[in-house]
Amino acid sequence: MTQAAPPLAGIKILDLSQIMAGPYCTMVLADLGAEVIKVEKTGAGDDSREMGPYVNGESTCFAQINRNKQGIALNLKDPEAREVLYDLARWADVVVENYRVGVTKSLGVDYETLSRINPRLVYCSISGYGHSGPYAGKGGFDLVAQGMSGIMSMTGEPGGRPLKSGIAIYDVGAGLTAVYAILAACIHQMKTGEGQHIDIALAECGLPWFVWEAAAYFADGTVPQGTGSRHRVSAPYQAFGTRQGYIMIGAANQRTWERLCADVLERPELITDPRFITNSDRLANIAELEPLLEAEFARADAAEWIERCERASVPCGPINDFGQAMQDPHYLARGMVQELEHPALGRMKTIGIPTKFSRTPGSLRSAAPLMGQHTDEVLRRFGVPEDRIAGMRARGVIA
Repeated sequence: MTQAAPPLAGIKILDLSQIMAGPYCTMVLADLGAEVIKVEKTGAGDDSREMGPYVNGESTCFAQINRNKQGIALNLKDPEAREVLYDLARWADVVVENYRVGVTKSLGVDYETLSRINPRLVYCSISGYGHSGPYAGKGGFDLVAQGMSGIMSMTGEPGGRPLKSGIAIYDVGAGLTAVYAILAACIHQMKTGEGQHIDIALAECGLPWFVWEAAAYFADGTVPQGTGSRHRVSAPYQAFGTRQGYIMIGAANQRTWERLCADVLERPELITDPRFITNSDRLANIAELEPLLEAEFARADAAEWIERCERASVPCGPINDFGQAMQDPHYLARGMVQELEHPALGRMKTIGIPTKFSRTPGSLRSAAPLMGQHTDEVLRRFGVPEDRIAGMRARGVIA
């Protein structure tokens, strides 16, 4: 089957964001074919450039999240630089920014200003708490959002201290929330020619993910607590220690529970044990079920139990560290580890694209830009003469 252009080919993105949430959003859009011009501040640039580890003086953090973008550097406090940005706003379909609320207005690059220049502009703001509400003026970060939304109170072992997620789940979550909001707004833009402002808050983007927790709280006031690796409404659906290593068992329905007992553990009597007959029974008696099962799993290594579970069609898998995950043959076969040629880092590995399209796949076309790498190229594209480019560089307006 002949492959067509990537699904977002022709969509033009002006990226004013930095660090993680906004850049993650624009990276996803760029991977799917959108043209992204990233604007960094002159001097240090995107703050993530100061986050190690470094290779040949370049931040690998920045490189992982800014692929497929062109990069320019503008001092937006300078009127001449703002005029350049206004030209970019006329060109763009979408603007993404994640400044603290009020900063874009002080710089003259807020939605009201840019929408007067380009009324069809989709302008997406990502901030800690959003542009309304009593906390709108506060700065927000991923860990603060994890604490405020309740996820840290339910992560970790029962009775233990609150724990954060192992990754920056709210930064990434805000970026992904912005992606689908932008795509919806672009569909409206295509239908009507109208632009609009999108307001995404780190502190609330994850709340809709609390499905089972909301079901319990709104039904009977149950406030979720830490449950370790246990699932909140299914049992046994959790991690177990084996003779060597840990495994994840997903006996999340009656059929898989019975297969686990009869075919994997060879303990069919557990199926009729009055403590464990139904999922509700197993949840109510999880404190008895858990050590009983773990004693069984201690009889063999993780690999043997995984093999037994696979033969019995019981969902099961290893608990890898990140290095093991990046070497897993399934991820490698699915293209989830890719390589790019970076001008300073050389041949670098990066995470692949998780969305697999049969006709319009995304692609990794270019590595993250060096600081201001495409400034001259972009300015020439928008008709800025060479003498003006040289003058702006001499005055520190561009870099």
